[in-house]
Amino acid sequence: MRTKITLVLLFLNVVLFFYIARFETIARPDANGKRVLGPEAASMDSFTRTNAAGVSVRVEKRGDGWWLTQPYDWPANRNAVAGIVNELQFLEHETSFAVKDLAKSGQSLADYGLEQPALTLSFTSANQTYLLKIGDSTKIGNRLYVLSPNGEKIHVVGRSLTDSLGRPLEDLRSESIFTVPVFEVRSLSLQTAAPANLKVRLRRDGERWAFEAPILARANKAGVEGSINALNALQTKTFLAANDPRLGQAALDAPVLRVTLEGNARRETLLIGASAGAGEFFAKIENKASVFTVAMAPRLLADLNSAQETLRDARVLDFSPPTVTGLTLAAPGRPELSLQRLEAGQGAESWQLVVRNGSGQAPQTRPADTALVQELLTKLHLLAAAKFLSDAPSAADLENYGFNRPEREITLNLNTGGGPGGNAPSILSLQIGVAPDQRDAAYARVTNAPYVYQIDPALLTDAPALALHYRQRTLRDLPAGARIGGLKITDLATNEIILEKNAATDSGLTAESLAGENDPANKRKALKALLNELRTLRVRRFLADSFSGDPAEFNGERHPWKYRIDVALALEGGSGAAQTTTSTLLVTERLGGVTQLSGTAEFGGVVFEVSQELLDALFALTYAEKNDPGPLPPKPSKPTPETPQA
Repeated sequence: MRTKITLVLLFLNVVLFFYIARFETIARPDANGKRVLGPEAASMDSFTRTNAAGVSVRVEKRGDGWWLTQPYDWPANRNAVAGIVNELQFLEHETSFAVKDLAKSGQSLADYGLEQPALTLSFTSANQTYLLKIGDSTKIGNRLYVLSPNGEKIHVVGRSLTDSLGRPLEDLRSESIFTVPVFEVRSLSLQTAAPANLKVRLRRDGERWAFEAPILARANKAGVEGSINALNALQTKTFLAANDPRLGQAALDAPVLRVTLEGNARRETLLIGASAGAGEFFAKIENKASVFTVAMAPRLLADLNSAQETLRDARVLDFSPPTVTGLTLAAPGRPELSLQRLEAGQGAESWQLVVRNGSGQAPQTRPADTALVQELLTKLHLLAAAKFLSDAPSAADLENYGFNRPEREITLNLNTGGGPGGNAPSILSLQIGVAPDQRDAAYARVTNAPYVYQIDPALLTDAPALALHYRQRTLRDLPAGARIGGLKITDLATNEIILEKNAATDSGLTAESLAGENDPANKRKALKALLNELRTLRVRRFLADSFSGDPAEFNGERHPWKYRIDVALALEGGSGAAQTTTSTLLVTERLGGVTQLSGTAEFGGVVFEVSQELLDALFALTYAEKNDPGPLPPKPSKPTPETPQA
């Protein structure tokens, strides 16, 4: 018995819940009974607005969007249409009364402006058409009279209805011309007018852009996507009526420019015609009759008309500096020079020089200056064409550009050649030519591509095929445990010892131990700088990779050695006992504000320009100290009337 009662109660609960759900579904849209329209307003698929003059504007739903179909075919403003739909869906009256009761008071629809309404709105929903008539304003309260679609009731509603429905046509249409966002665009196509009739097509290739026509070449991603964003920012200005006399001069049958954006399963083409004045052009969307004007920035129009150059990637070489494992430089009359990145475990980001002086001779290796190599790779990576000279040069053109005997050949070894791991070795070769009669210009080409570029000739200076240019600039960098046990500077012309000092303790020489009690602060500063530069011996520029003791050659002149610097170095040995050695540098006179030469038989024998810090320290301890006139004498006091002149 209890089971039957439980089942009956359960059944009644289900029925009650169903009834409540059904009631709520029906009642919720008009819970207070004041809605003018029913649920048909929520499923609206088109509406037509007509004013008293008979001018109509029609909007239809297509897929997920809304389109104007009258007076012309064009995408509608989503926000404006959504505002109208929401206004109709939630339209409520302040009060309402039946039309059949008007005769009792001697009134008619005309008294409320509903016989010939100022505005009507017809809309379709579920294949049914509904008509809403908007009449006069109320005498008080600033409200409107509206006749219900069935013609049985007159509603008094707020003026927000006409504010929404009465929007001008310009507010109801979308101002945008293209609707394909840049991230969706798969290709950009351009076609100019006759006689050039040039067709340009660019396509997205992963994260890059490339030309498919009229040439196969890399495109400038920033430039292409910037142009697409500029196209998406274009807005319609004025639509031309069917009887507008300007249609005859729009020149859209043979447009000046045809622009096509292709996205995911959609394609949009804009035809740009003749100038409409004030920076505007006549235009239309292909396969649509509506003609309008659009304002285009001169820069955008110029970029699109010459896209094969303006949107082309101006970089000559396509590589990433971290992928370079080595590079080779060759120049006429010079031995080939190679730079190699050292394998892991031999120092982070370190390079070495490999010089081949001739056949039959073993290559020589030297540590390379990593900063200089990185700087060269960066300049090669950023090398840009000043001008695209030729995409299909003839043999005669290549000879005229100097490629029969290139001024420089640079070969890059890369670890991004593909293969199963994507890191198989590959080679990228660059040739730089100079025309015999145009030494102020340089030309470049990549050996596996036909293009010839004009480039800045400064690269020839930045990338010399000279081993000395890339050699490691730090000749000596003493470890923390090493000490300078003694220092002696001798004037070779007079054999005068300018400075001589040996360390009294195992801690080595310091600026304080070198200086005398009465030495001024500037001398102490120079001594400290000298010790620092002797511990870390740096080169400003190498001049020769051999040293014989003969006078140094610089700018076509020979300069005798002026000073000898002997440095006693104490290095910690493996057994704990210090190993001592003497390092000797020969130095010339100071030859200019930043130039002083030095030579040594150490480090394989080199002649070089000293660093600015070492130059300044030596100058202060040699020339400046000897020629210091001392403090200026005090100025004589001015005579006073009480002090007669002598």
